[in-house]
Amino acid sequence: MRAFLTGATGFVGHHVARLLKARGLPVRALVRGESLAGGLEKMGIEPCEGDLRDAESVSRAMEGCSHVFHVAADYRLWVPDPRSMYETNVSGTVNVMQAAWAHGVERVVYTSTVGTLAPGRKGVPSDEETPVDRRWLTGHYKRSKYAAEKRVLEYTMRGLPAVVVNPSTPIGPADRKPTPTGQIIVDFLRGRMPAYLDTGLNFVDVEDVAEGHWLAALKGRVGQRYILGNRNMSLREFLEALAKVSGRRAPRVRLPYLPVLGAAYVDEAVSRWLTKRAPRIPVMGVKMSHHYMYFDPSKAVRELGLPQRPVEDAIKRAVIWFMEMGYVPEHRASHTRFEGTKVSR
Repeated sequence: MRAFLTGATGFVGHHVARLLKARGLPVRALVRGESLAGGLEKMGIEPCEGDLRDAESVSRAMEGCSHVFHVAADYRLWVPDPRSMYETNVSGTVNVMQAAWAHGVERVVYTSTVGTLAPGRKGVPSDEETPVDRRWLTGHYKRSKYAAEKRVLEYTMRGLPAVVVNPSTPIGPADRKPTPTGQIIVDFLRGRMPAYLDTGLNFVDVEDVAEGHWLAALKGRVGQRYILGNRNMSLREFLEALAKVSGRRAPRVRLPYLPVLGAAYVDEAVSRWLTKRAPRIPVMGVKMSHHYMYFDPSKAVRELGLPQRPVEDAIKRAVIWFMEMGYVPEHRASHTRFEGTKVSR
């Protein structure tokens, strides 16, 4: 049994790689450059240079592998040229599925997102069967992942043994870029979050998400989707949990939606035409916040045995990791108080 993994240098992919190695599997990871290979080799993972957009390199890297974990994706809330996102997320996924089909692999686990599902609301979380209105697919990331997920499910109808997992909002250590949620934690610790929007998300320990990938490979039903999530929390509740962990004060001011949306459009215009850098307030992020993204992970808990470790523990490990890795200036870090916790790197 040998695993082929994409996205091993990303947040979720890193934890999937660690878990697969912990289970004793040989792992081969697709990487785009030699500079990324060193860290993987230290983990005992075989790097193989290639690109999702290059079908031949994907097929060559996958040769001899029995299980495929396609975790990689272009996850950005703002992108200057959306074509590159569709090439990676849609065409790249087709290349992985076609290679898996050609090589006759035993199981494929495709990492989608809850962004392809209908958003829930307070008191009424969505699940895998809640009907989706495509008007809810805000931004190119959601649209590209929705299209990619459809392609994967089409391959299962042809006989490819693939399972789809839909992580909600993972949190924990080793969020290197960081993700938008990780950036919220960093901004909070830096004292750069004086106010918040009225929204909500489903949070989950990133290590539970990694475990969910493994369980989907073992127990998941072909052609099925599984929400890898845990606890529904408003953004205010999440910030209060951060405050409890760090000893810092949570913001009390709630911002109105429409003025923030207007500011986001201005910020994106400046980014597109002047700075060429990612906007501080992406329009997609603000639009997503207009819905409570609440989800019900009970299918994954029931069928896969998805763990449900306390979200507060994941928040604590994330805070400690960001502090130890220098994401927070020392004068800010000195005001953060918590008991030590061992974190994975």
